[in-house]
Amino acid sequence: MKMKGLTTILFLIISNAFMTCAWYGHLKFKDYSWGKSLGLFTIIFISWGLAFFEYLFQVPANRIGFKEDGGPYSLVQLKTIQEAITLIVFMVFSIIVFKQKFEWNHIVGFCLIIAATFFIFKKW
Repeated sequence: MKMKGLTTILFLIISNAFMTCAWYGHLKFKDYSWGKSLGLFTIIFISWGLAFFEYLFQVPANRIGFKEDGGPYSLVQLKTIQEAITLIVFMVFSIIVFKQKFEWNHIVGFCLIIAATFFIFKKW
């Protein structure tokens, strides 16, 4: 895989890590003394701050990876890669941070979504 493809994937992983923290990390704030009294507006502001860092990687990833900008991926491929990475990052985050247990149906569902990636990239 070319450097642009690897850079795109790395940036998408980093951006998804920030976005997952922005979307779900605040649910753990109540577990810490500093987070127990935070109001909703403050939590939203913190999440926006995290989302800013997500965009610092998401936008360049799409620019670098987009075929029409010299990258290796079509728009549909970029979106499919992003969704597959989102699921993987979410699974790791929910296991590590929330101690979630994944059931067989969760794994099968995620595998079906990842299998969709195969069909998106398959040249018929």
